[in-house]
Amino acid sequence: MSLRLGMVAGEVSGDLLAGLLLEGMRKRWPDLSAWGIGGPVMGANGFRADWPSERLAVRGYIEVLRHYRGIVRIRKELKDRLLMADRPDLFIGVDAPDFNLDLEADLRQGGLRTVHFVCPSIWAWRAGRIEKIRRAADHVLCLFPFEPELLAQHGIPATYVGHPLASVIPRQPDRSAARRALGLPERGEVLAVLPGSRASEVQYLVDVFLEAAYRVRIKRPGLRIVIPAVPALQGRIREAVARAGMWDAVKVVAGRSHEVLAACDVTLIASGTATLEAALYKRPMVIGYRMNLLSWQIMKRQALQPWVGLPNILLREMAVPELLQNDCTPQLLARAVMGWLDAPAKITALQARFAGLHEQLAIDTAALATDAIERVLQA
Repeated sequence: MSLRLGMVAGEVSGDLLAGLLLEGMRKRWPDLSAWGIGGPVMGANGFRADWPSERLAVRGYIEVLRHYRGIVRIRKELKDRLLMADRPDLFIGVDAPDFNLDLEADLRQGGLRTVHFVCPSIWAWRAGRIEKIRRAADHVLCLFPFEPELLAQHGIPATYVGHPLASVIPRQPDRSAARRALGLPERGEVLAVLPGSRASEVQYLVDVFLEAAYRVRIKRPGLRIVIPAVPALQGRIREAVARAGMWDAVKVVAGRSHEVLAACDVTLIASGTATLEAALYKRPMVIGYRMNLLSWQIMKRQALQPWVGLPNILLREMAVPELLQNDCTPQLLARAVMGWLDAPAKITALQARFAGLHEQLAIDTAALATDAIERVLQA
């Protein structure tokens, strides 16, 4: 049986999730064809990207407003193609809820079946989005075990499929091999700095993170600092390193975030999917985040729980520090990083908790998601 898919993944993490899903689905449907909006991982799995995923990689109310016209134009053109010129058997929206949910609602109204992969964070903030999900999705594929029950309370069919990253990332990362691959010394402390995968995140975070890393290095002169830069933002990050006068201390690599997380002792990291990756690599972290002040005020008012970072949300406690907006300063970030480097016993305890989380999330995501998608197609 051949299968034609329309798909949208709106950023680096979505591209990775969609690529893993495509790889698994192709085992069930070898003649599968898929097109829409995506990135290089999807492309490596036979996906035709008519627009690159970076076009949707915008976070924050004010930042979205600046790109609003272009994003709306893309969505309208894509909707018209999906409903008329190039109609698929199914549409799968991967994350990017601000873009995908409206698109899915229009497609569903036009008679096209829709699946949304990654439950929007209604359990963290914007609970009002539940009605939009109900209108948009025939089925939701959930990464976390508590989400299907929450959606079922609102009459939304959903399946827990685990987090595919938990099956990709090894239970016991090889720090030595990662350091060799990156050209880092076997011994000595390594700080991974991940200032985000969106231009707006890098704009607000990279200088603050670099100054924090500089402060840590003053106390730890042998510290190596590595930044895995999204290729499209590599130039901007290199400019920030030059501004900070830190070329002798900082190694910037294109992509390779998993190798960097495997190689490091601790990471200073932007809130987002990367924090879950760091937890799966069993690395202690300090989560930092800043955004446009108006966007922050709006989001803060809609918060439903005290945590922002995925590791803390899943563990239901402040297991790793979160320094947000006004608290996201070089001084506080550096102090929190030093808090890990100075406490090896604390790191060992955290790694045991992260190992338990890894076991919970590591199920056959591709197979379970494919089963759920097949049920939608048969319905």
